[in-house]
Amino acid sequence: MTPARGPAHWPAAAQLLLACAAGGVSVLAFAPFGLGLVALPGLALLFHLWRYPARRGLNAWTGYAFGLGLMGFGVFWIRISIAQFGGVPLALAVAITVLFVLAMAGFFALAGWLSGRLRPGSDVVWLTLVLPALWTLVEWLRGWLFTGFPWLSFGYSQIDLPLAGYGPVLGVYGIGLLLAVSAGILSQSPRPLPVAILLAIWAGGAGLQQIDWTQPAAAPIRVSLLQGNIPQDQKWRRSMRGPSLQLYLDMTASVPDSRIVIWPETAVPAFATEVETSLLAPLDALLREQGRDLLLGIVDGSESGDYYNAMLSLGVSGRDRYYKRHLVPFGEYLPFDAWTRPLLDFLQIPMSNFSPGGDGRPLLTLAGQPVGVDICYEDAYGTEVARALPEATLLVNASNDAWFGDSLAPHQHLEIARMRALETGRYLLRATNTGVSAIIDARGQLRGVSPQFERAILSDDVVPLRGTTPFVLWGNVAVVLLAALMLLPALRRQRAGA
Repeated sequence: MTPARGPAHWPAAAQLLLACAAGGVSVLAFAPFGLGLVALPGLALLFHLWRYPARRGLNAWTGYAFGLGLMGFGVFWIRISIAQFGGVPLALAVAITVLFVLAMAGFFALAGWLSGRLRPGSDVVWLTLVLPALWTLVEWLRGWLFTGFPWLSFGYSQIDLPLAGYGPVLGVYGIGLLLAVSAGILSQSPRPLPVAILLAIWAGGAGLQQIDWTQPAAAPIRVSLLQGNIPQDQKWRRSMRGPSLQLYLDMTASVPDSRIVIWPETAVPAFATEVETSLLAPLDALLREQGRDLLLGIVDGSESGDYYNAMLSLGVSGRDRYYKRHLVPFGEYLPFDAWTRPLLDFLQIPMSNFSPGGDGRPLLTLAGQPVGVDICYEDAYGTEVARALPEATLLVNASNDAWFGDSLAPHQHLEIARMRALETGRYLLRATNTGVSAIIDARGQLRGVSPQFERAILSDDVVPLRGTTPFVLWGNVAVVLLAALMLLPALRRQRAGA
């Protein structure tokens, strides 16, 4: 079906520029800007441009332009880790980042192409059901295909707005779906039924925010998160090992009332075997005497064999470890190693050939409580974090966002962590090397936040929680099925016209 010509019938170049601008401005909806409502007009404008393309077949390019704007402005920080810490010329780092943005924009082009292919007779149905469903399914696809890159999924932008109430029920993609439905309604002429649906969606989110999905499982526990602020370009120098470890030991000693102490990802810049007798064994004995537990980031294994990005627990609850399972492509491992090894050797990224951990559940015991642990950007995958539930009464994310310098990335990452706490109904303790460290409550709200690029200790009493949110029960299955059902009117018409 050829869409009707309308008042937004732009020349092709103008339409593409407008779509790119809409994508770029939509970055303001995410942290650190926090203007979540900006996501609504951004999506509404994209849907409007898909509704009235300047010429037939332009929808895919319009979606691609939107993706270029969103990813180009939103994740251009990738160049920092490549240039500053990979040791490559800035021009090459920018070129690699541009190629990545070009690839990611392809998902938005797919959504645009499908929007033109699956168009029922009613524009109301198309805008209210079909486009939001396509948008959501493509976002979900982007979150797992080729190991996934779910960064800047639109649901994250709503963490402080009423739609966040749907997080414990449908997760971040469910929030994104309802946001897209809202945008679809806003992009059409006002009619009583769609407006009523819009008001009901937002009122329903506000109502769901009043529900306590989980309940206390034990008395509050005193915790401390340590942020050593070790510069990334110095972290792995042999001369820095002693001072770094002494800093964290002194910070740990300064919070004797904390039952749980957490050091960031790879806070110990060495293999566990190298520091077993000098650090780990005596520290474990001391913590047992004190009746405390410590969780620290370290590299486990040996240079001659497999090694793992690990979190190691020491202290009175017993010694255990968690190995990171979802590794960063090209940062922690090489896909198609035989062909891409020269690239990694050229980039000179330290500790960049990790092995993934096993498929066991990511649970450790701290202060007598089962704790779900993930490392760095593993917390961008909601269903993977939820694997620790319902047993886990607390969640921990240890990260090293120093890789991304003074950019949007650490703030975006914190926003992602807040969503994981909201989806699971658990406190989440986020310890980072240079910030942003945070203590996040079960509603995704910040109880404490560290300043960036400063040494800091975050301490608070946190409540272990039990219970299961609907999202933990069904993960992304519910929202994917819902989106698929919303596509039925378009699929029926497509089949009838075949």
